[in-house]
Amino acid sequence: MSGEQSSTVKALELAIRTELNGKTFYERASVQSSQLLGQQLFSTLAVEEDMHRKKFEEIYEAFRTKNSWPVVDYHPANANAVKTVFAQARRSTVKSNTTENEAILIALEIEDRSIDLYLEFAKTALYPAEKSLYETLVGEERGHRLALLDYQEYLKDPAGWFVGKEHPSLDGG
Repeated sequence: MSGEQSSTVKALELAIRTELNGKTFYERASVQSSQLLGQQLFSTLAVEEDMHRKKFEEIYEAFRTKNSWPVVDYHPANANAVKTVFAQARRSTVKSNTTENEAILIALEIEDRSIDLYLEFAKTALYPAEKSLYETLVGEERGHRLALLDYQEYLKDPAGWFVGKEHPSLDGG
């Protein structure tokens, strides 16, 4: 295995660990969340991180045996899963607490690190399919980040969040 290929293997190993750590955090945050919305959001994010991990493991095994990037049949996670969680929020009430806010801040940091990692991997990718996968994952991790920011806003001001999302008419008509 060449030095460049060894670098790709190390990148894949780091990506697997990163996704596994994200999944573990989100599972714990889901259980510890005092909000149904938080439980559902963190649970959904855990599932998506696990999907990333499984794809990386599949690529890792194929790469180690063939010493080249395999054909990757990767389809991004269902973006509607997170949207569905927020649709349910419109029917609930919420009380913000420090633990929930701390979990969001940690989750945002996790997503930021993942984005930075995959951007760096995309820059140094040896194979076009490798670069494409990393760029796709950057988009997914950014989506996770936006969902977390949306949840943070919801916790701060549920009524304002609702008005901003629903755009109710106040003209009486």
